[in-house]
Amino acid sequence: MILIADSGSTKTDWCLVGKKGEAPRRFTTKGTNPFFQTEEEISEEIAALAARLDGERSEAIHFYGAGCGFPDKIETVTRILRRQLGAKAVEVSSDMLAAARGLCGHRPGIACILGTGSNSCLYDGEKIAENVSPLGFILGDEGSGAVLGKLLVGSLLKNQLTPGLKEEFLEQTGLTPAEIINRVYRQPFPNRFLAGLSPFLVQHLHDPGVHSLVLGSFCDFFRRNVMQYQDYQQHRIHFTGSVAFYYQEVLREAAKLSGVSIGNILQSPMEGLLRYHTEPQTCF
Repeated sequence: MILIADSGSTKTDWCLVGKKGEAPRRFTTKGTNPFFQTEEEISEEIAALAARLDGERSEAIHFYGAGCGFPDKIETVTRILRRQLGAKAVEVSSDMLAAARGLCGHRPGIACILGTGSNSCLYDGEKIAENVSPLGFILGDEGSGAVLGKLLVGSLLKNQLTPGLKEEFLEQTGLTPAEIINRVYRQPFPNRFLAGLSPFLVQHLHDPGVHSLVLGSFCDFFRRNVMQYQDYQQHRIHFTGSVAFYYQEVLREAAKLSGVSIGNILQSPMEGLLRYHTEPQTCF
């Protein structure tokens, strides 16, 4: 059996692949990120999955995760997976490589993630050839759910959007300005909190101010990330992630304004990863 994981900061999608002809089994757990969580916290999440597997052992684990782009983080997650799930063959890679393999297969292209965070890379069909550092939601992560949420609350609390929208937001979410400040500056995972405000944005995309906020952030993503790759206009730009999927009309509008060509837009790279690991001869 093969166990494949696509882990973001908010949730982890797992897929257990058994014998040929058997339907893959799918699980969802909370997200993990070794930059923001301790080894003990990540171990608890993996232990929860182990309990659901009921002792089943996989021959190989392919774990793709946010924050897994550096050797020390890879070592930490590998150690946890071996200890909790018992597999000897463990591959830990970044969520960016998951997006590239899931979107492009064995063909070159530019792969992007727009979810809780954002990222991009130039993929040569085998490996990541270039990567513009996303820098996280404070310094970068343009177009991500966390940054869209940050822009939304900042604009609302400074009365920069349509009159009445702030009151509607506070009533709908049950938040107060003081609670928002507390969640962002004093509580863990402010990126998850901010990204969780996305439903309000989706509901109000018809509002000119909200539409302009989202469109501007997507244009920033193209300008500050995609357009830094050499010959970017020669490649189609592929996307995965919940923000890319649910805001794809505005994303396509931003791409047109930026002079880039959109390719695939998928909510999750998992289907592509399944093909990549079970049908290696497929180019897709």
